[in-house]
Amino acid sequence: MNSLKFGTSGLRGLSVDLNGRASAVYATAFARHLQKSGLAKAGDPILIGRDFRQSSPDVAAICVGALTRAGLVPIDCGTVPTPALALYGLELKAACLMITGSHIPADRNGIKFYRPDGEIDKQDELAIAAEAAAIGDVPLDATPAIAEDRAATAEAMFYKRNVALLPDSSLRGLTVGVYQHSSVARDLLGLVLSHYGARVVPLGRSEDFIPVDTEAVSPDTVTLLKGWAPHYRLDAIVSADGDGDRPLVTDESGEPLRGDLLGLIAANYLGASVVVTPVTSNSGIEAAGTYSVTRTRVGSPYVIAGMEQAISEGKSGVMGFEANGGTLTASSFIVDGRPLRPLPTRDCFLPILATLFSAASQRKPLSSVASDYRLPFAAADRLENFATEKSTALMAYLRASDANLASFLAPVGTVASTSDIDGLRVMLADGRMIHFRPSGNAPEMRCYVEAATESAAKALLEQGLGLIRAFAVDVV
Repeated sequence: MNSLKFGTSGLRGLSVDLNGRASAVYATAFARHLQKSGLAKAGDPILIGRDFRQSSPDVAAICVGALTRAGLVPIDCGTVPTPALALYGLELKAACLMITGSHIPADRNGIKFYRPDGEIDKQDELAIAAEAAAIGDVPLDATPAIAEDRAATAEAMFYKRNVALLPDSSLRGLTVGVYQHSSVARDLLGLVLSHYGARVVPLGRSEDFIPVDTEAVSPDTVTLLKGWAPHYRLDAIVSADGDGDRPLVTDESGEPLRGDLLGLIAANYLGASVVVTPVTSNSGIEAAGTYSVTRTRVGSPYVIAGMEQAISEGKSGVMGFEANGGTLTASSFIVDGRPLRPLPTRDCFLPILATLFSAASQRKPLSSVASDYRLPFAAADRLENFATEKSTALMAYLRASDANLASFLAPVGTVASTSDIDGLRVMLADGRMIHFRPSGNAPEMRCYVEAATESAAKALLEQGLGLIRAFAVDVV
């Protein structure tokens, strides 16, 4: 269980550590936390969903057994997008477990936890971890879950929500590729796009799990996307991560659009009054709409907490998004004359549909829609398999003194100001930005940059990653 920890969204770790006793322990701990908090009682339902990872069915089965022994009634919702499971849980006022590692490599997995009123917060995480630490031996026998009523599945409810987001036939004339890979959102994306009149081209379906990080799209994935776009004469390519809560949208050339741009387009489509977004989202967001902006640490629990604060202050039109494009709503909105209920968990469908609608309604290619926002050029990437000890040492060194930070960044520029909300975000004297942040989900070090031009952003990103690599060599 050593690799398991709560990160930016749920519990994550190596599959070999999660699959077995750990799954039973954390499922039992969650059940006990729900019951002690008065959020569930014996005999209450709890929904179970999962992604397509090889380890997910076994982890789900062990969790079902543990939850059954804890007195809850697990209901199997199968392989569904996380936002679909969350929406169904809100409808039934039932807690949920989603077995998924999201975008991280196939040898890892995780569990996302939902109370009957929505995603858990950081205090819930601490309580669940404490319960888990207090649990001794637990049986590992798997128990079959109660089969879901196919007339009212989580996926059917989510489909109904999404086919009411845009005007009828509003995507007619667009040819959209759906990079299916191993995302649980792959079939539903195609059905929703077809409903709106788009011609859908399925691409790259895989029975083996493929980790797609929509915040740092890999060069191999970009090569695929840029090959498909001209070959099939596509207006866009859309996709999602493994559990369908992070969107991926490319323009007509196959170039991926930034996730925070997708969230921004969704905010303007909804007519949001308040936008909550992490510090890693583009610094130009504040000037790109008629809303107030609250910045948070990275992770959906922090965005949700920021939205809840706005709601408690009596504000309406409250939504949020992360730099990965996952979009959350805390208020009800009226969209195309119809009410849209709050869904305070990451969702890939809303930003995908809002972005495609923006192109279709303006009769513009997506590259033009993106350039109209005039955001600073941004880029992000990560160093995978970067030991946690090294990332901890790097951040400690950079924070130790102004002299350390200035010396470290001397090859790229002069420090003008810093923000320590999450990681270390540095504004350089020439107006460029560089941000170093260890991943909360995996042994990875992330680097985010902004600059006046695309080439300058890419160059700064390479320099930043190079500085991280050099530091890691020095501390070996």
